[in-house]
Amino acid sequence: MTAYLLKRLAIAAATLALASMVVFAVLEILPGDPARLMLGMNASADQVELLRNQMGLDAPLAWRYLHWAGGLLSLDFGRSYTYSVPVIDLVRERLVVSLPLALIALALSTLIAIPVGLFSANHRGRMGDTAAMGAAQLGVAIPNFWFALMLIYLFAVWLRLVPAGGFPGWGAGAWPALKSLLLPAVALALPQAAILARVTRSALIEVLNEDYIRTARAKGLPYRAVLWRHALRNAMIPVLTILGLQLAFLLAGTIIIENVFYLPGLGRLVFQAITQRDLIVVESVVMLLVAAVIAVNLIVDLSYAVVDPRLRSRQ
Repeated sequence: MTAYLLKRLAIAAATLALASMVVFAVLEILPGDPARLMLGMNASADQVELLRNQMGLDAPLAWRYLHWAGGLLSLDFGRSYTYSVPVIDLVRERLVVSLPLALIALALSTLIAIPVGLFSANHRGRMGDTAAMGAAQLGVAIPNFWFALMLIYLFAVWLRLVPAGGFPGWGAGAWPALKSLLLPAVALALPQAAILARVTRSALIEVLNEDYIRTARAKGLPYRAVLWRHALRNAMIPVLTILGLQLAFLLAGTIIIENVFYLPGLGRLVFQAITQRDLIVVESVVMLLVAAVIAVNLIVDLSYAVVDPRLRSRQ
């Protein structure tokens, strides 16, 4: 396990380094001059050149990359061109919205999907299975932004149970803050739950056809015990894979939902920084999200050995 862990850490570090080069290169070739955008089209060439010098944009590309990458290693993300504050401060402000939103959505998705997948696998081929998988297919097909708008209309506009958007901040109290995150979390969770339920059902059906399941049943174990103690645990590897991918998506892919609900999260920060050509913010936040995705995948890989002890002996 130690050798396996070191190997996975080396792969993660190499992936992170390669991703930093790709992110930096792609953003640098985007059209538009940040200095010109900040000063406006009426600014003189001398004013633009002076601001470019102050921002370090006139330095060689390789030096700028090494300076930026070295800052990332020391958690110095630089200073925002637009907001004139350290990028790390912007990230802290937005992460207290995006991280709870992602975790709540993932918890809702898991609490919905696992029982639905169990039910469908247990009743495969029957009416209940058909209805559950039909609903899951519908959940996959419906765009989450449209679903978010329907949730706003139903629960915020018509029933007036929750706010339609915005975030009061955790200083206003835990319940008002959680209340403002509830609809966005549901809008994010249900499409992900539909995917996870289908994967859970398929994995369970495959496991239930294995010889050791028939052996457990032949020994007289109740079907419910076989389903929960043997089948579900051995079906968790594909489920854990999807959960890891979903957490990464919920952290990095909430731009549309955060804009629909006007939430000051990381996704909205990246969207605003792209429109304002605030490259240092885009590069730093994207790399932070890449690091989060790599870390989640590493944790999922290590969790395989916990769920299935056979993998430990293979390693």
